[in-house]
Amino acid sequence: MIASLTRAATELVATAHSLFQRRLTHGSTGNISLRTPDGILITPTGVSLGSVSLDRLSLIDNDGRHISGPAPTKEAFLHAAVLRARPTANAVVHTHSTHSAAVSCIDGLDPENALPSLTAYYAMRVGKLRMLPFHAPGDASLEGLAEEAARDVHALLLSNHGPVVAGDSLPAAMDALEELEETAKLYLLLRNVPTRLLSTDESYQLATSARPRN
Repeated sequence: MIASLTRAATELVATAHSLFQRRLTHGSTGNISLRTPDGILITPTGVSLGSVSLDRLSLIDNDGRHISGPAPTKEAFLHAAVLRARPTANAVVHTHSTHSAAVSCIDGLDPENALPSLTAYYAMRVGKLRMLPFHAPGDASLEGLAEEAARDVHALLLSNHGPVVAGDSLPAAMDALEELEETAKLYLLLRNVPTRLLSTDESYQLATSARPRN
């Protein structure tokens, strides 16, 4: 493996293990990708993020086609679509994290913005959360919808499934993913409780003052 891929692989594996150890994913669910000069490095299919290793990562091209390594996650097309839509993004994290997945199952959410801005850091790190209609995992007909939605927002919620978050780096994508998960937890705790939301102006000011996170 060439040096640039080795560095990217080391970062990707460390992130995968961290997600699993902190129970932001479970079993063999979830997948992570990182753009490199040689293609998109991505976790393989059927492997727990807790046991991903440097020598068992996949490489795909910008269209999601397999280049080398083991077979990529069946949702490789989703990562490629988001990275095509967001040329300044370099990483995508997709999990089935419990609270975000729970919110994705609630009926009647606004598909244009599935979670309200409850906290300042949510407004800064996530902003607007687009919710996409249900597709079975690996259903490539989701590709076009995801690419279109990701042109406007860097955080998506797949109905009855889980979040997909892009960032200019893996740490940025992880920050946004974790903020989304914590806000989903707050949202579930506060259901049926009188709640003050951040106003549109407050959310906008916070979002525009934050460092861009794709």
